[in-house]
Amino acid sequence: MSLAAKERWRKRIVALLRTVLLIGIAYVILLPLIYRFSTALMSIEDLYDQSVRWLPRKPTLRNFRLMWEHMEYPAAFARSLFLAALTSGLQLVTCSMVGYGLARFNFPGNKLVFGLAIFTLMIPPQLIMTPTYLNFRFFDLLGLLRGRSLNLIGTYWPFILMGLTGTGFRCGLYIFIMRQFFRGMPKELEEAAYIDGAGPLATFWRVMIPGAVPGLVTTFLFSFVWQWNDYLYVTTFMAGRNFLPQALEGAATKVHKAIDEASALAASSGFLDDHFYSLINNAGMLLVILPLLILYIFLQRYFVESVERTGIVG
Repeated sequence: MSLAAKERWRKRIVALLRTVLLIGIAYVILLPLIYRFSTALMSIEDLYDQSVRWLPRKPTLRNFRLMWEHMEYPAAFARSLFLAALTSGLQLVTCSMVGYGLARFNFPGNKLVFGLAIFTLMIPPQLIMTPTYLNFRFFDLLGLLRGRSLNLIGTYWPFILMGLTGTGFRCGLYIFIMRQFFRGMPKELEEAAYIDGAGPLATFWRVMIPGAVPGLVTTFLFSFVWQWNDYLYVTTFMAGRNFLPQALEGAATKVHKAIDEASALAASSGFLDDHFYSLINNAGMLLVILPLLILYIFLQRYFVESVERTGIVG
């Protein structure tokens, strides 16, 4: 066998192994989503049919309608979208500026500040939740209000202030992403801007930001997804308001009270077990994650490019 033929066979084997590996990874990632979608389409009859595994005999959208109604989905969706967009936008601006400063300016304490930003990723949010709550419950702006504290709990101000100061959830990761991205951009761009008379701030907004779109998109995606799925911060600072995670949690109980024929059928069997709750919960979970899937489909090109350029793995 010639050397060229051996090389062709080697490439075919590598391509085959790569394909098998990608199919396996895709299977592991997509299996939970496919299972939830299949279960959400099942009727109560399919639930007690032992022959049904993946494909329901009587597919129905009733589970989605129930969760849509009892989650008060339009209102909860609007609140979650507003909070996620607000928080993500503020964190994007703040973390990009901090990341640019750490990447391009050498000042005393540069590495210390960066180390502290990374250190915040190792601190469980539950550890600082109590002092953070008390800070916003009795907010006095570092004592400037002279004993007259403000109660910011139940408002969007805790998220706004944490976003503006770069202390929100996972902000250390966003600072790292933007720092790595700006460090990889050529310094000649800045030097040309300085020669043209632009200052540091003008150079940042007019020269560096347009070239950092993939990094900005990735930071926005991470921030948006984590805020969208956040339960701890929203429950702590916005108690009493119905966002999607809270709506999903309480919807199963509401469905149980309002159920009609499904409840009657289950009652004839003697119980309404956890398997039935899995039907409506899976439908609700799909309603929660569907906007994120759509967002990723449109922005995945920028996401993959930024991951390659910043060196993020895992």
